[in-house]
Amino acid sequence: MMHNLRSMQAAFYQSESDQPHPGRARAIIKAHPEVRQLMVRNPWTALIALSVVVLQTSLAFCFGKLGFGYWWLSLVMAYCVGAFANHANYVIIHDATHNLIFRNKSWNKLVGILADLPNLNPGAMGFRVYHLRHHSHQGDYEHDADLANHWEARLVGNKWYRKAIWLMLFPFFQLTRPPRLKAITMWDRWFFVNFACAVAYDVGVVYFCGWPGFLYLAFSFFFSIGLHPVGARWIQEHYTNDPEQETYSYYGPINRLALNMGYHNEHHDLPSIPWNNLPNLRAMAPEFYNNLKYHSSWSRLLFEFIFDKKYSLFSRIERTKRRNDEAPSSPPMLRPATPVALSAETITF
Repeated sequence: MMHNLRSMQAAFYQSESDQPHPGRARAIIKAHPEVRQLMVRNPWTALIALSVVVLQTSLAFCFGKLGFGYWWLSLVMAYCVGAFANHANYVIIHDATHNLIFRNKSWNKLVGILADLPNLNPGAMGFRVYHLRHHSHQGDYEHDADLANHWEARLVGNKWYRKAIWLMLFPFFQLTRPPRLKAITMWDRWFFVNFACAVAYDVGVVYFCGWPGFLYLAFSFFFSIGLHPVGARWIQEHYTNDPEQETYSYYGPINRLALNMGYHNEHHDLPSIPWNNLPNLRAMAPEFYNNLKYHSSWSRLLFEFIFDKKYSLFSRIERTKRRNDEAPSSPPMLRPATPVALSAETITF
């Protein structure tokens, strides 16, 4: 056990197998061609994005009127309401990235920028670039920004307080990852449109709502991707202590507020299906998902990740493809003999 703990802090799990999702997607479509009916766009998602922006801006205005004396109430409201609202808009940014809202790509980008406003920083267009690369190069350290930096994983290790601080400051660590990616360009006109809209919104919030209103939105932003049950979604998706399965789904009640973001295996298999149809995919093809491990509680996973020393930022699968005469970039811990994700037993964490 101690040997495994030390190894887990030193390197990602190594795999030379292809990622499991394209193969499973082909198998699903062959077995259930009716799933193609789920590959539609959902323009109503844009209305949800607008509603969340109005809700969050209205709450910021209210806290602006109350003043800094009610910072504690702002903190509580951000944890109980704002985090879920901002996280829902993260899901909408995600669907806009896959062009699942409108047929026109530019309209999807505009919805993504709209949904990004309560986050106070221009992240939607950058996310669009590196998330699509995450799908095509899952687990490739030089192309997948979802993997932690080597220095980042070594810095955090498996100490509970370091993992908690890492989650709390997760947005800042994310900013350090894109520069390491190869063949990627994030600075285009849409990035600057995203930046200009974010600045205009921030200035408007400070002017009309005051700094207390801005503080409420800042609390909501950090809770939505950090020390909060919805923040466990980042752990749920690809962190694993079983190198035979690298992608996990979450089937729990928070999916109702998180727009089914927990259906992550389903999304990776068929990313052309919008958020509202992902449960239908699992229902149509149960034999492909019922034998996969999954999480049933984001709250439990949050505590498990922080306090269980078996979890570290190295608890991920790194996909390596190299010639036989090339040395591995890091010492392998375990190489799956078969493609991952098709042989796991059903286990609820």
